[in-house]
Amino acid sequence: MPRPRHQPTDKTRAEVQAYAMVGVPHHDLARLVQLSIKTLLKYYRDELDTGKARATAQVGRSLFRMATTGNNVAAAIFWMKAQAGWREKQLIEHTGADGDPLNPPDVHVTFTTPKG
Repeated sequence: MPRPRHQPTDKTRAEVQAYAMVGVPHHDLARLVQLSIKTLLKYYRDELDTGKARATAQVGRSLFRMATTGNNVAAAIFWMKAQAGWREKQLIEHTGADGDPLNPPDVHVTFTTPKG
């Protein structure tokens, strides 16, 4: 005897979207809401597709507020790196005595035969 056909409710749609927003993988999400992955994908495609986008938008709004209030320098720096293409440049120079360039060290390899 087949199972009764699944009927999505507002409650299950909200639950699926909430899990999707925090990044729960689809196979784990299906287990949490006690559905097969096939049923989850069939009835909740929109919640799965928009959940992460909604979370990203919320975090973006929050980060933007922190960056623009002047109270969070790290948020402002992150925003400029992620959204404005800012990059940090590190230049590492190795010098020898008196600032002269380092020469590669001399390497001597000696092969010997075992004494027998």
